[in-house]
Amino acid sequence: MSTVATADWEAWSCRVRLAVTDPAALDEARAVLTGHLADVDLACSRFRPDSELTALDDAAGSWTDVSPLLAELLATALRAARLTDGDVDPTVGAALAGLGYDRDVRLLRPVDGVVVAVPAPGWNSVELDRTAGRVRVPDGVRLDLGATAKAWTADTAAAVIARRTGAGCLVSLGGDIAVAGSAPAGGWRIRVEDVTGDPDAPPSGPSTTVTIADGGLATSSTRARRWRRGGTELHHLLDPRTGLPAAPAWRTVSVAAGSCVDANTVSTAAIVRGHAVWPWLHRIGVPVRLVTVDGQVVTSGGWPQEQAA
Repeated sequence: MSTVATADWEAWSCRVRLAVTDPAALDEARAVLTGHLADVDLACSRFRPDSELTALDDAAGSWTDVSPLLAELLATALRAARLTDGDVDPTVGAALAGLGYDRDVRLLRPVDGVVVAVPAPGWNSVELDRTAGRVRVPDGVRLDLGATAKAWTADTAAAVIARRTGAGCLVSLGGDIAVAGSAPAGGWRIRVEDVTGDPDAPPSGPSTTVTIADGGLATSSTRARRWRRGGTELHHLLDPRTGLPAAPAWRTVSVAAGSCVDANTVSTAAIVRGHAVWPWLHRIGVPVRLVTVDGQVVTSGGWPQEQAA
């Protein structure tokens, strides 16, 4: 029977958990994941003046050469936008900044001022030339790749760790979870809850435990990454069409899919679409768990029956 070894730390304002089925592989696995986190942060952080994304935003209106990593991250974000008809839109950067989310969420403090809505210019305005390795965004457009970059990092790091070490691997970045390689006996058991935190502490609010052997699982929540501006409490999941936080319908949405990126794409879009999401969810048929604002749990697409967490 395999013994699962784990490591936990904080990064990107969220809890990171790394698990491998071979304890001897843990140090190498942690080095791989730490390296991926650093590389992606330098490529696409909105909050770093030295990031590639900041340089791209500052050069808006002109073609800008970008690294293969940033090109891949942007391509992933644009794919999510296309698959969701723009519900997951990387051009919400100015909207988030206008609402006061212009630095690490842990540094945000309540401030006075009017809530300013800045509708997203639209993902179709972004030009990506993968062959030439260059990007052009219109003047005034600020990008935010947060909706997909974290999930992409989980997917990519898990795959690299499994390939290099030969161990089964789970990478959890807040609510974004990817697994790769051979799962432990019985699969990876994952607790799904409203607020991600210490996975070993008792859950608060509705929770369940699910088991996956491959792919990814993502939870999008309006209860995380919150701040106050002008007496109004805001969250980070914006409706691109209004530039404001998505209207309260679901406080969390969890999705299982073939990759963490796909799971996160659907869970984020479901928050944005609210109650109107049902025809789309029925059409794509992914396993999904939605929690209403008053704590009622609704499932669809073959999500497993609730188990006590």
